[in-house]
Amino acid sequence: MQIKNVKLENNLVLAPMAGVTDFAFRALCKRYGAGLTTTEMVSARALRYNSKNTFDLLKTHESEAPKAVQLFGHDPVDFEFALKCGALDKFDIIDINMGCPAPKIVKNGEGSALLKNIPLAKSIVEACVKSTDKPVTVKMRKSFEDGFEAMELCRAVEEAGASAITIHGRTRPQMYGGKCDLDAVAKIKGLVKIPVFGNGDVEDFESYERMLSTGVDGVMIGRGAMGKPWVFDLNGKHDEIDKLSIILEHIDMLKKEYSENYLNSYMRKHILWYLKDEDHAKDVKLKVVQQKSLSDLVDLIKNFFEVRR
Repeated sequence: MQIKNVKLENNLVLAPMAGVTDFAFRALCKRYGAGLTTTEMVSARALRYNSKNTFDLLKTHESEAPKAVQLFGHDPVDFEFALKCGALDKFDIIDINMGCPAPKIVKNGEGSALLKNIPLAKSIVEACVKSTDKPVTVKMRKSFEDGFEAMELCRAVEEAGASAITIHGRTRPQMYGGKCDLDAVAKIKGLVKIPVFGNGDVEDFESYERMLSTGVDGVMIGRGAMGKPWVFDLNGKHDEIDKLSIILEHIDMLKKEYSENYLNSYMRKHILWYLKDEDHAKDVKLKVVQQKSLSDLVDLIKNFFEVRR
């Protein structure tokens, strides 16, 4: 699998997910088979204004290679600055978000709102392609409302120089509900010559194969990886999954960069995702959100899993 001059080990990509794909989680997904990992979406404008919180999102793990950064915004000048300022030099691929359905993103004309402004979307890609020799890719949704604007958008970004496209087969109003439209994914694949990745409802080998049946070159996994970084192990190389060890490693990697107070709050949602498929976990889930320190949180999870061994 290759995107421009960047070779991937396979056709499996971890989707960028705000508040989820921290560098430690990405490292775990990489270990279990992700051919490419992607940061949380990063504001091109915030990079221009030197936002510390934004630069925190650019932290990476040594095992991530190749790796992509996802940018969002609405001004080509912001993207041009972001690519030339040096902050993104360590990344191999630049991905542009044209699919986020969040109201706070859309109201600024960013994310999926760019489906309504294809000339601007094309200008953003052109600005990025002019500013870097690295592959520039675009992630988009099927449509902003109930149409199929992605058909026009995919052609426009290919003309602008994009090296690959990811199509999430949902409309913006669907958010993350309903079913992914695989027919729409197949149509996008048939419209362009650059590689196309399909995204939506992939959480195991069967759903991976359904996505591949559309003809796409690769598959991007998002929510299917939440609390389950081993989802990328489609060939079963890791027969035994030790959730407790994975959780503790996730925390330990983050402890090198963040305070324990921050991690006590941040890791709660990840732990709830890790517990998602565990039987008789209702009580411990309630206790997870009540822990006042990271050490108490870790002890709680250790006790839960060790009793079950």
